[in-house]
Amino acid sequence: MGNSTKFYLQRFHKTFIIFLIVFLGIFFSCNKPTEPEQEYPDVNRLDKLPADIQKQGPETDQHPPILHSNDYENPVPLGTGINTSGAEDSPFILPDGNTMYFFFTPDVRVPANQQVLDNVTGVWVSYKINNAWTEAERVWLQSPGKLALDGAVAIQGDEMWFASVREGYNGVNMFTASWVGDKWTNWSYVGDRLMKEIKIGEVHLHGDDLYFHSDRDGGLGSYDIWVTSRDGDSWSDPVNITSVNSNEMDGYPFITQDGNELWFTRTYQGSPAIYRSVKNNGSWDSPVLIISQFAGECTLDNEGNIYFVHHFYKNDIMIEADIYVARKK
Repeated sequence: MGNSTKFYLQRFHKTFIIFLIVFLGIFFSCNKPTEPEQEYPDVNRLDKLPADIQKQGPETDQHPPILHSNDYENPVPLGTGINTSGAEDSPFILPDGNTMYFFFTPDVRVPANQQVLDNVTGVWVSYKINNAWTEAERVWLQSPGKLALDGAVAIQGDEMWFASVREGYNGVNMFTASWVGDKWTNWSYVGDRLMKEIKIGEVHLHGDDLYFHSDRDGGLGSYDIWVTSRDGDSWSDPVNITSVNSNEMDGYPFITQDGNELWFTRTYQGSPAIYRSVKNNGSWDSPVLIISQFAGECTLDNEGNIYFVHHFYKNDIMIEADIYVARKK
């Protein structure tokens, strides 16, 4: 699976990150937003799905996720309110298990500098009502008429963190937003301390501790998981969580709300897999493999159900991606 693994990891580091430097350097320099600013468009992501891609599922999956724990039921895809024949990626579930944020793009073959024009590539949200997921809705994290490619959401209370490429900034950066009334607003760049000095990647916030992956100097190899702590407007020097890191890719951390479990993604037998480390006496235990084979970037609700992204491959070509759940027994 060498070629598919390489391509998957590129996708796994976010669909919106692929070709982003091209997107930033060429697209933003040549395409300025028109004035006056527009209202947000009324979009239907289903209208943008390519006609030549058929919906995949467990019955057609050549590389299904493999469960390595007796504590969970076998993984299954979520419903059609979330999953489509496009790519659903980077899930984040709120603790009550009833609100799911995720990244969506309708066609994985389209480069990012074109995805930004379709009005549907970006962050979406779905709500679980009567045990069924509602049709997802677009989450706008940029002013109308301005260009941005957003994803990698992490939420704590009324605070959202997300990754974005947008006008006025170089490359991929992290931003925050605030929940005000019934929408996310007041988006703001997290600052050079985090982006340029600490060099955070994707994050998860637990209290004032910010867990993140990074290939910064001092790691064990590839991405490592680190933590920095907030004190007002200041962030401490990062600490490498050496007990969970390896010379493989260790990234996309998630901390359970009680602070006692650290979940993350590591390459296992050529493709991403989900690992868990438990905190004992203030230290993280050696991680244990939970789900393997194109399974990664997990998020958990307070009942312990594992939600993660699974990519479908045929003949070393990625077809689409869905959000799966492995329910706690």
